[in-house]
Amino acid sequence: MYDYILLDLDGTVSDPMVGICTSVQYGLHKMGIEVPDIKVLTPFIGPPLRDSFRNYYNIPEEDIEKVVAYYRERFSTVGLFENDLYPGMEEMLRDLKNSGKHLALASSKPRVFVEQILDHFHISEYFEVIMGSELDGTRENKIEIIEECLRLFSKDAPVEKEKCVMVGDRKYDIEAAVKAGLPSIGVTYGYGSREELETAGAGKIIDTVEELKRVLS
Repeated sequence: MYDYILLDLDGTVSDPMVGICTSVQYGLHKMGIEVPDIKVLTPFIGPPLRDSFRNYYNIPEEDIEKVVAYYRERFSTVGLFENDLYPGMEEMLRDLKNSGKHLALASSKPRVFVEQILDHFHISEYFEVIMGSELDGTRENKIEIIEECLRLFSKDAPVEKEKCVMVGDRKYDIEAAVKAGLPSIGVTYGYGSREELETAGAGKIIDTVEELKRVLS
């Protein structure tokens, strides 16, 4: 059914909770804000980082780049490796690629970190396209990420959107797919609820990696 598969990273391919949330905690601490329990910071997983600091902790606009820099002090050296592939994910990626599917990694995370994480897990080889934002915030919106993936997929021949699918665990993935005119699959094993994914307009909702593999195959 789907020849071109765009996969979100955080909460879809891997579980980044410890690395992201501890780095957010560190950044907030440097700004004088104490958050003892990192589990309350899981809403930071998925949306653009700058938006999360604005929306969840009312960081003033003039301090946004400062708190992002503090976050990256920890994330760029330690946090990005405090991460685990979901069980069965590598096998799914390998089987999809071997069956002729075209895979893209479509993340709002800075591409430099995405590439390091995929290399760390030794799964870069499965993706024809690896796309993320830039460190300065360029291309941070998920719709821009999707559009760039489609552009790269279409270099040799136009790609039919009905043969593509965006897979993600948060509303940002699904809403961007809808806006781009792509089918979408929401996964509940990540950090978005079934209600969130349904409200965003997910075409299908999947509960496990095993089920996702069956649908994508």
